Amino acid sequence: MPSDSYLHQLMTLPAALAAYLSPDGLWMALTWQRVHENADVFLLPSDGSTLPIALSHTPERTEFVGWSPDSAAVLVREDHKGDERVRLFHIPVDQPGVMQPLTEDRPAYFLRGGCLSPDNHTLFYGANFDFACQQVIEPTWVIRHNLLTGERRAIARPEKANYTLPELNRAGSHIIYNRRERAPAGRQVYLVDAEGNVDREILNFGDQVRVIAHWLPDSETIAFLSEAAQVQPNGKGQGYNSLGIYHWPSGGLRWLVNDPLRSIERFWVSQDGMIIVDEMIQAVHRPSYIDPLTGLETFFPTIDGNLLPIGRAADGAWTGLFYSSQSPHDVVRFQPVASGTPDLTSLTRLWERTRVEPAHLTRAETFHWSSSDRLQIQGWLYRAEPNPRRAIILIHGGPNNHAENELKPHIQYFVSRGFNVLDVNYRGSTGFGPGYRDAIKETGWGGQEQVDIAEGAQALIRDGLADPGRVGVMGTSYGGYSAWFLITHYPLDIIAAAAPICGMTDLVVDYHTTRPDLRPLSEEMLGGSPQQAPERYFERSPIHYVQNIRGKLLIVQGANDPNVTPDNMHLVVEQLKYHHIPYELLVFDDEGHGILKPANQEKLYARLAEFFDTALGAASGPLFV
Repeated sequence: MPSDSYLHQLMTLPAALAAYLSPDGLWMALTWQRVHENADVFLLPSDGSTLPIALSHTPERTEFVGWSPDSAAVLVREDHKGDERVRLFHIPVDQPGVMQPLTEDRPAYFLRGGCLSPDNHTLFYGANFDFACQQVIEPTWVIRHNLLTGERRAIARPEKANYTLPELNRAGSHIIYNRRERAPAGRQVYLVDAEGNVDREILNFGDQVRVIAHWLPDSETIAFLSEAAQVQPNGKGQGYNSLGIYHWPSGGLRWLVNDPLRSIERFWVSQDGMIIVDEMIQAVHRPSYIDPLTGLETFFPTIDGNLLPIGRAADGAWTGLFYSSQSPHDVVRFQPVASGTPDLTSLTRLWERTRVEPAHLTRAETFHWSSSDRLQIQGWLYRAEPNPRRAIILIHGGPNNHAENELKPHIQYFVSRGFNVLDVNYRGSTGFGPGYRDAIKETGWGGQEQVDIAEGAQALIRDGLADPGRVGVMGTSYGGYSAWFLITHYPLDIIAAAAPICGMTDLVVDYHTTRPDLRPLSEEMLGGSPQQAPERYFERSPIHYVQNIRGKLLIVQGANDPNVTPDNMHLVVEQLKYHHIPYELLVFDDEGHGILKPANQEKLYARLAEFFDTALGAASGPLFV
């Protein structure tokens, strides 16, 4: 199959970005990508009796937000060209395509979440907007929206900016949400009643300790994950996460898992009340579930790839997401005795929608190297055959995110074009425990984590996977920042080309122009605001080092990006011109933070392959698979 045809076929591989079981266990709602021209929300019965049905189909990105308590409808969100100014819609399950607007189009503020009360007339969400004064504000308040009268009232008013996702209990009586008032690194859990009469802190284990929480179905018990089981003397976390439950009427608290040897990253609650634990070992999911009544923990089978359980369907079968480097994210049914992929039943039958087969896809293999301080770094290596002795390093965003064994179309395409690809998990990544994630804060953004990536490039060269001067880097968001940093700080024989996508260039400008809820992350990672740490912000901003660039440069930007705004691009282009540094520029007018539409991705990936072909020299292997 010629490479261009292969790329097009890769862009027909559907991927479930997320899937959710209805409260009655009869339905699954999923945000599905690469089926329509943009992401849309689909419905399918949890027993797999029929194929997925499109609940939405619009040119814009439409994503699932939540189920109505009676399982009769879903809430979805939609923005315009990636601007993140979302509008909420209500779609009845029995009326696919009927999108009933609940909030205004193109709001001046950022709206977060969306929970519908049991009466179906009251909506709760977060918004950085004071509806009484009709003005945008820095913090995100919890809003009660009467859908009959249109009245919108803040029932919780945090003082500082934070990404706030209110969660309503099934009874519709109380909401839990996070605040980040004490320190940029910390998050505490608050409880507010639906009328906004009492708003109080309920879970706080230290100023710099993160706590996340979710309701259990009884509407009185809250499951939570904390970086400390008790307040530490230094106010920081204990180095591992503890899982507990809290009964808010009585104040009773009980720990379910408090083990320093466990590496729990996340958890969620199934519709029937089981607590699903997402433990990760070397960026591989090892899930289990806990019965909160007995405390009994049951581990799911170990399968080659990643299995993320969602919950039990009405007939008792488990549902979940399964994916690997040779299988797109898919919604599956399985029994607890499942021992391999043949025991997983696809609910979407996605392989019927594409000519690509698993045999056409390159398998990910784990790859380790030591950084300059001897910390072991891990990544996922994709080998081209025969060995082309050139490589692309893919750098994930976040930085609190991770690369894992999953199918990424651009990686598969680059391998088919004759590139070895390394998807790196530098310090700061999740998937290796809180200690590894927080190690990035020892030197801050633009510090030792960039050394980790550069050492990865040299490991590729030492292992004969690339020649000196034949390694390129690319990434989106923080990955884009890293690409900028590496091309401005490392010589040509280590980093020969960079393709930053929506990457920060001036950290001061980024701080002042980004979404308000993202500023605390900059403060956490750089030791304060630009006013508090001006030298650090200057030193770690790639824009001040563009004169050092000797390699090839391709800049990619979404014109509507509210996260890493185009100001970063415009200012760095001025500096590149001033220093007579050649560059290429690719701007997508209908994208925001990241290039997400399949048609745009296909254009971008082809352009990236051409760019790296020119920058790194011809491959020794074939350009066909």
